[in-house]
Amino acid sequence: MHFSALTSLKAFEGIAPADWAFAAIAMLLSYGILTGVLRLVLGRFGALSRRLRSPAAGMLAEVLGATRHFVLFFAALLIGLKILDLGARWDTAIVHGWTVLFCLQLALWVNRAVSVWSTRRMQHRESAPDNPVIVTMTAWTARVLAWAVLLLVMLANFGVNITAFVASLGIGGVAVALAVQNVLSDLFASLAIGLDKPFEVGDFVVFSDVSGTIERIGLKTTRIRSLSGEEIVCGNTELLKNTLHNYKRMSERRIVFTFSVTYHTVPDKLAKVPAMVRQAVEASGKTRFDRAHFKQFGASSLDFEVVYFVLSPDYNLYMDLQQDINLALMRAFLAEDIRFAIPASVQYFAQAPEPPEVASSAKPKAAA
Repeated sequence: MHFSALTSLKAFEGIAPADWAFAAIAMLLSYGILTGVLRLVLGRFGALSRRLRSPAAGMLAEVLGATRHFVLFFAALLIGLKILDLGARWDTAIVHGWTVLFCLQLALWVNRAVSVWSTRRMQHRESAPDNPVIVTMTAWTARVLAWAVLLLVMLANFGVNITAFVASLGIGGVAVALAVQNVLSDLFASLAIGLDKPFEVGDFVVFSDVSGTIERIGLKTTRIRSLSGEEIVCGNTELLKNTLHNYKRMSERRIVFTFSVTYHTVPDKLAKVPAMVRQAVEASGKTRFDRAHFKQFGASSLDFEVVYFVLSPDYNLYMDLQQDINLALMRAFLAEDIRFAIPASVQYFAQAPEPPEVASSAKPKAAA
């Protein structure tokens, strides 16, 4: 049975069993050498990157780590087949195989390089963190272009007319673009967000009835964590159509508040109120006083208006300072016997006149 198998093997392409065995040994040796060289290179580059702390050497080591063992196996197989005299048809197939392997491995290296680059650029640095939308779109475009170019190269190597193929892809691309125009609209909106940077991850924004912190800016949607805790997913196109308030970029917060005192307050005490307000605002700290005025005569009170600035965009800090100012004003007014006004209204009730017949009947009759 073994002799018949060897005879049929010899009959295949006219190659002797010894030559097949030699080719198999060459393939195994080639695979061992390739994997050994790969481990050696990866180890050397890894040690070099740790010693020099070089980002370039570390990135190169990570890119070489994308070398796949199945690619090395098929490369060793092609080396073994090349030793054999299989004829022109097999030689052409081996050349095509080398092209496919090289293009596939090159695409894997490019894909890993783009992944490493995007990961490093997405890491927030204190000086100038990169916009995640631009990084994501650049990485996505680089991957698509790399795989598309390598696919076209492989097709051209197999004799496919890529000119007609590219033309057909262009027509199909137009049809697909019309079908997914809403998706493309959000995609270009995300590009506009990345270039114009109206907000970034971590900014607190308010638009329409939505208020919350930006958590993620994607290619199609932006995710916002609202004050009540739920996640709000908003399309990029719809988001850009709204007037958006970005509170994260405030350098300071302008505060306007009013209060009222009673009409029983004498003018001399009213004149002291602005100074009291100024002292309360400046004593709270992290504020800049602007003005305090007796604004108007209200319906049932004397109204004051106060303007000051909180030297921080933090909302919680503003509320703490406003509370301190309110308490300070209450203490100062209590010391000066100035009373806050309570909304009040005076109502007059008029009694309707009695009818003449009722009034005449109510009069006492004269004595006879």
